[in-house]
Amino acid sequence: MAGDELGAEGYWVPECVRAYLRGAGYSTRALEDMEPHVREWDRWMRAVGEFYDYRDTDGFGRVYQVHRRTIMPAMRVCREWGSLLLDERTVVACESQECSDWLGSLLSTTGFWGRAQETVVRAFGLGTGAFAVWMDVGRKVARIRHYDARMVVPLSWDAEGVRECAFVTRCFSRGALLDQLQMHVVGDDGAYRIRTVCFDGDGREVAVPGVAADVATGCASPTFGIVRPAVPNTRVDFSPYGQSVFADAVDAVQSVDLAYDALINEIDAGKMRVFLSDVMFDQERTKDCRRVPIPFGKGDCTVFRKVMSTEDTIQEFAPALRTEAQGKAFRLALQVLGDLCGLGTSYFDLDNVGYVKTATEVSSDNSALMRNVRKNENALEGALAGVAHALLACARHMGEGLPEEGDVSVIYDDSIVQDTASEKRQDMDEVAAGLMRPEEYRRKWYGDAAGGSGAAGGSQVR
Repeated sequence: MAGDELGAEGYWVPECVRAYLRGAGYSTRALEDMEPHVREWDRWMRAVGEFYDYRDTDGFGRVYQVHRRTIMPAMRVCREWGSLLLDERTVVACESQECSDWLGSLLSTTGFWGRAQETVVRAFGLGTGAFAVWMDVGRKVARIRHYDARMVVPLSWDAEGVRECAFVTRCFSRGALLDQLQMHVVGDDGAYRIRTVCFDGDGREVAVPGVAADVATGCASPTFGIVRPAVPNTRVDFSPYGQSVFADAVDAVQSVDLAYDALINEIDAGKMRVFLSDVMFDQERTKDCRRVPIPFGKGDCTVFRKVMSTEDTIQEFAPALRTEAQGKAFRLALQVLGDLCGLGTSYFDLDNVGYVKTATEVSSDNSALMRNVRKNENALEGALAGVAHALLACARHMGEGLPEEGDVSVIYDDSIVQDTASEKRQDMDEVAAGLMRPEEYRRKWYGDAAGGSGAAGGSQVR
């Protein structure tokens, strides 16, 4: 399926774009090899498919539709990773304080961090995401756009990473729905160029007023950053795409929803039933003068009528519930899911009120979680720092008077998973003892060395 329509399956790279890329000399083999896996992971994130909606047969041979209840565990895992890695306290810091301030202001005013967290959520679910520079040459504005695996088409890559990449999205021009292809490729001068092609609903290439076909960025480094979880891709060898964080935990995802559905079914099936004799029902006359009992209500499934019975006028039936045993199974399934997805066995443990813990309640001594957070922070830092370099270079190319930024680093807010207050106190003691310079302390915790406004919060660690 080419994915030309937005429907239950969402948006996928249309065939006209694939044909254009092949005609331009690029291979789409990497996309086509990974697409079946990405589609499968997308269905698990949305909790749709045969596992959740299926047909069954009762004892009389009647076929009926069944929907399995779900807490959307795959999506929950990805959302937790998004909240653990990025928030509004994350800081991109440059050696140049002027560049740090410019970046901080731009990222804040454009709502970058909220969108970036969504990108991380999708990337951890689908295996790949991306940040890419977008330029408005007329207004001399550079911004960052966000993409997930369904919209990313690597064009050239090696063991070091993706060198050239295309991004495909839907756009609207004068009410017309178009597919937009933007290729970030290296020009003859060694600097990156952004080439844009639009296609109409029939797959024909069209010119759109105000959209430049070829834009020079003036940036010698990639104008995009690929986001992938720190999980080896075991589905396709040598693929530029990453692998979903729950790719090897699909059975655990199923077990969580199986246990949850069984638990709720037990409660539903265990409701008290009351059987009443005919003599307990009032009667009314129908239009044809027949006498019929007045029902308690069409939606009432707890009161039943015993036909032609006068003995035991009221009889109750309340089956014993097995919720305690099923609750233990549900808890075990959550623990296994957390362990297989890198969050640790205690992350999704049940609390006193019987529901899943939030990220702010994670124990600070969860060593498995901390190791995996560090690995994913290191992997994500390359994408964030790379796109920050590109954004600054593009801004200078369009006339923004910014100095060279020097090294770019990312300062994460790790207060959720470790006691950063204690670590800050320890660093302050080292400053007082002369073991750490004050500018090192500020750079580590605030992203600046001169007392500027580089950081948005105090509980951060590099």
